[in-house]
Parts: sequence; C-alpha cells; structure tokens
Amino acid sequence: MSAPDFQAFQQAFGRHLRDPHHTPRPAGVPARRMAVYNELLFNNITGFLDACFPVCRKLLGETNWRRLNRAFFRDWKSHTPWFREIPREFVRYLNEFAIRQPLPAWFAELAHYEWTELALDVMDCPIPEHDPAGDLMQRVVILNPVLLNLTYAWPVHRIGPDYRPRKQQTTQLVVYRNAADAVKFVEINPVTARLLVLLALAPTSGEAACQQIADELHHPEPAQLQAFGKALLEDFRTEGIILGAQA
Repeated sequence: MSAPDFQAFQQAFGRHLRDPHHTPRPAGVPARRMAVYNELLFNNITGFLDACFPVCRKLLGETNWRRLNRAFFRDWKSHTPWFREIPREFVRYLNEFAIRQPLPAWFAELAHYEWTELALDVMDCPIPEHDPAGDLMQRVVILNPVLLNLTYAWPVHRIGPDYRPRKQQTTQLVVYRNAADAVKFVEINPVTARLLVLLALAPTSGEAACQQIADELHHPEPAQLQAFGKALLEDFRTEGIILGAQA
C-alpha cells in the first residue's frame, strides 16, 4: 500500500470510528474486528466523561447523556492527545460548538463546575516560600497557587436531582486544593471575589487590598471594612485558601 493509499485508509478508519452508524467501514476490515475498535475507543472516552461529570450524567439521563457523548466524539476536534484532558475538551465542546441536542441553559456551566475538581486535582504548582504565621494585613499575602476564583451565571453548586434553576443567579465560588490534597469549594460574595483578584494580580498586603476595595466602593467607614477584611483573611488562612505572608 502506497503512502497516499495508507493515509486515505487511516482517514476512512478514523471517520468510521467517530461515526460508525453513518460512515462506511473501510474496505478490507472485518466487521467483527471493527466493532471491537469502535467499542473500545468509545468506551474509553465515555469512561473519562462519566467519572468527571456524574451530576451532568444523572440529570440528562443515560440515553441523552450517551447521545451527547457520541456527538462530542463524532464532532469535536480535540486540541490535545492526553486522555486526562478529555473532560476539559468536553467543556470546550459545550461552550464552543453548535450542539444540536437541546440542553438545559445551565448545563455548560455545570459541566465546567464539575471539571474544576479534576483540574485542581491534577494541577502541578510549586508552593511559594511563605511565612505561615505572618501578618496578613501588613505583609504581602501569599495565596494558595492551586486555586480558581470563578463566577457563574447559575448557582451550579446547588444544581442536582432536587434542584434545577429556572432563573439565572450570579454565583461566585473559590475552588482550591488544600494541604491534605482535598479539593474544596467555598461560595463567596462579589467583594470577596474582588479581594482575591487584587491579591492575585500583584504583591499586595491585606491592608492595601482592603483599602483599594474601600476606595472602589466609596465605603463610608473604611476602618470597618479593614476589620472585616482582616477576619476574612484569617479565615482563608485557616481553610488553606491563603498560605500565609511573604517570607
């Protein structure tokens, strides 16, 4: 078989694997052997999706979930060959592809929310030097590097079999991996989300970040906001969202 013929065979083989119900099997490949390839590859993909998105799967129901899995497998051109990145590609598919299957308005955000647990679980970030007991108000605050500060249009952390929202509700969540390597989710408010943004943007003390927020809000009692900020930072240190102060 010449190189062009072999490439054509590979392409036909791949097209059939992606869509075996509508694309003919390549000539010369036994049906039984082809069926084994089809089953193994699709089951590999769905295994990763099932593990990462249990709530999405349950809410769609098995038939609709498998239909969506098949459409993803057929239509989406993944940007990575790594199996562990399949869930991230699925999230991209939900957000970027014109999906014909009707899905709940909150479905793509729910999938992203479920994916974050895997994303943080495998995230490899060096822990910066820090003083665990350092003064968070007077010294530069060191955030946990394995952290996501997220905003959703829907209350994704509450969606489940007993709750399917009908109206959008802006939701802020901080998701992080603690010292015990457990992924945690904490609901926060817009002011707290802004505080975390300021601490992540540049080396900043807790006092300076709180003062900037007071200025942005035109807060009538900045000292009160500073006291609230100090207590919040200490809570975040206890929870592992903040590691400490700059050493």
